[in-house]
Amino acid sequence: MDKRAFLAAGAALVAGVTTPALARKKEKPAPAPEPAAPGPALLTVSGAITRSNRGPLDPMFDQLLKKQNVHFNSAWTLTFADLLKMPAVEVSATLEYDGKPHVLKGPYLAQLLATAGAPTRDGTKVLLRAIDGYATGVSLGDIRKYRYIVATHIDGKPIPLGGLGPLWAVYAPDSFPEMTAKALPDRYASCPWGLYHIEVLTG
Repeated sequence: MDKRAFLAAGAALVAGVTTPALARKKEKPAPAPEPAAPGPALLTVSGAITRSNRGPLDPMFDQLLKKQNVHFNSAWTLTFADLLKMPAVEVSATLEYDGKPHVLKGPYLAQLLATAGAPTRDGTKVLLRAIDGYATGVSLGDIRKYRYIVATHIDGKPIPLGGLGPLWAVYAPDSFPEMTAKALPDRYASCPWGLYHIEVLTG
């Protein structure tokens, strides 16, 4: 018998004779993970969030997370399909690899964090981690200011694994004078490609 059927049967048995103790239990049910979407997770969000659709890190199966010293008791995961369902925007950015403008497309990172139930304070710290272990911290205020996206496409094509993807936390530095004043490679120091994990820190 599944949990919901069991609870329904129990409620029928005690109908009309609910005690204060039972009432207190009903007021504070244990939170359960939400169902995960079909398909493999491409992005895992953990830390100071209020939503989850998976349990704790599994030291057997979550080898990359384990090797990069990631720890969590629950997390919010997104598949490629989940990301494509989110409202997407396009930004044009001159990339450091060829010095040419390219069109990047994906959902706003701030909106993605909101779906995970992250804090909304500008001072909230967010750690962006790439599959090669590169990690960089960005404040939620800067994520909003510079309009970071989680890019899923470049020039109309999905970003491949082995390239800059499949996900890239990035913004368009061309739009901000303080960023265009920097050398081209330095503009992307806080933009890890191959993004696979985000840790939301309190702050």
